[in-house]
Amino acid sequence: MVKVLVPLVEGFEEIEAITIIDVLRRAGIDVTTAGIAGNIVEGMNRIRVYADDRMIDSDSTNYDAIILPGGGKAAQLMAQSQHINLTLHDFFKKGKIIGAICAAPTVLAKAGLLKDKRATCYPGMEKELDLPRPDKVMVDGNIITSQAPGTAMEFALTLVKKLVGPAKVEQLKKELVI
Repeated sequence: MVKVLVPLVEGFEEIEAITIIDVLRRAGIDVTTAGIAGNIVEGMNRIRVYADDRMIDSDSTNYDAIILPGGGKAAQLMAQSQHINLTLHDFFKKGKIIGAICAAPTVLAKAGLLKDKRATCYPGMEKELDLPRPDKVMVDGNIITSQAPGTAMEFALTLVKKLVGPAKVEQLKKELVI
């Protein structure tokens, strides 16, 4: 079974995180949410979520992909997290899937993972990317990026396609009436 890690930090964008988690789980993917500071994490709109695990307790070697939800404050906190950065570098070296949406692609850029990679992010933050693209979702090798809450469903379906294949995406589109 494909396993995905979704770190949650204070100020995360709820639509992005929950859409990703929900769609991936509907696709049969084993998703673990992991709080950076603890198990209870408050999003940017004051919605509290109970994370499955704490990032410090998760063994990243057990996962096939890591997906970073956005949110400006969340992106700043993720960029400052040594644990997140070490995990991202490990996944990058191993060619595992790394996804980021909204402000979170800037975390990848600050970690040096977007050098010579095409990526997209929240409009207005493109200057932080090496090769910014205006696409709603951008796939460049093992890096998948997306723009904002309004692109969360397309992003999640792109992740499903990359992780388990296009047949599952078509099934989900039918079930979700997309």
